Amino acid sequence: MGSSNRLAAHFDMRAQHREILAAARSGPLQSLTEREVDLRHQPLTTYPQPYQRVRAWVRFGPRAIRVDAKLARSTPMAAGIEFRAEETTFRCWVWGNAITLDPEAFP
Repeated sequence: MGSSNRLAAHFDMRAQHREILAAARSGPLQSLTEREVDLRHQPLTTYPQPYQRVRAWVRFGPRAIRVDAKLARSTPMAAGIEFRAEETTFRCWVWGNAITLDPEAFP
């Protein structure tokens, strides 16, 4: 990756971090409930690191944003993801159709 591409990626990442932190001020990060994830009846897959990179829709209070995330675990219907903004790591469960596998999502 050339230096101009790295610089652009850095600024994109910083912009996303600002957007995540602004959204976090709108309300708490929403996650699927234990009942929705249904780990008692659904098989759980836990992925080894490095996790698969994804783009995911998440919701902070009433505000929905799309983030670059890592897929850490999944069931047939849900995905357990994590993403960062500066020094804060966020983790939540989202519906499987809220994510897109995207190896080019972020460096």
